[in-house]
Formats: sequence, C-alpha cells, structure tokens
Amino acid sequence: MNILVGKLNPQTTEQQLEKHFNSFGFITAVDIIKESYSGDSLGYGYVLMPNPEEAETAIKKLNGTSLDGHSIFVSKASQNSSRYRL
Repeated sequence: MNILVGKLNPQTTEQQLEKHFNSFGFITAVDIIKESYSGDSLGYGYVLMPNPEEAETAIKKLNGTSLDGHSIFVSKASQNSSRYRL
C-alpha cells in the first residue's frame, strides 16, 4: 500500500521517515518529494508497505504524531491524486 505522509519538516530525511515507520512492518520504498530545480523538500513524501494490514496500522498509529518537530499527516495515497508513485 502506498502511504502519503504530509506536513513534513523540510529538513526530514528519507532515513528518518523510514525509521518512523519501521516498527510497523516491512517497507519497500521511501521517497520525499523534492522541488525539481532546487532539490528542496516539498514537505510530503510516500512510504510503500506491501502488507495492507501493517500499512493500515501504521496509518492509524502515526497520523498526527511528531516527526522532526512537525505533526505529520498520514493517509492512504490516492492512486490518481499523486503526481509521483513508488
């Protein structure tokens, strides 16, 4: 399941995001979306978890939690709402 993570601190790394999700199950990929010209974070990213049950648990437990000083938004990514897919 592809998970959208929003309201990220611009300084948050993919490694930090992966660590935040690690305890909920296997992660296939993590990507923070960056501005193409500057390379700066756009404040959101995606986590891909192949097990839907683990992904649903992660969404429920992590939505609204603090990561790198920001309260993050976590939800199931809509297939046609994202310009980027893992």
